[in-house]
Amino acid sequence: MSAATSEYRTPQSWIILAVFLALVVGVGALIGTQTQPGAWYADLQKPPLNPPNWVFGPVWFTLYVLIAIAGWRIWMDDPKSTAMKFWGAQMLLNWAWSPVWFGANMPWLAFAIIVAMWLSIVGFIMTARHRDPLAAWLFVPYLAWVSFATYLNLSIALLN
Repeated sequence: MSAATSEYRTPQSWIILAVFLALVVGVGALIGTQTQPGAWYADLQKPPLNPPNWVFGPVWFTLYVLIAIAGWRIWMDDPKSTAMKFWGAQMLLNWAWSPVWFGANMPWLAFAIIVAMWLSIVGFIMTARHRDPLAAWLFVPYLAWVSFATYLNLSIALLN
């Protein structure tokens, strides 16, 4: 059962939400600014449907906000739950992907990371849906985007 709605309205819960938002968006932004697409990425053959680079920032910002809210909701319900463990795993994998892809220029290792991330996202949705359906639904756009990113990652790895 999910935390009572009133528990989300306490001053402590708002502080916890602010921490989740700062951590997820902040670390994501830091990694994003340190692992910009460079000459290596520009020279790669891209698959059909590859979006322009400017799309990624706004999409990831929006997704990070949704990820943070979902994590906060599950944390408020049970910080030691299986759903929270999946949340933590997908977050670590998410943060690892860009340094491996853009920093180390290793598309196949990045592909292994993104597949593990995809599985962790599905694990979160499946375990969170009974505790907090809204938290699970907040991950659906993330799952869709990571599915698309998995296609891009695999396609680029195969083309290059």
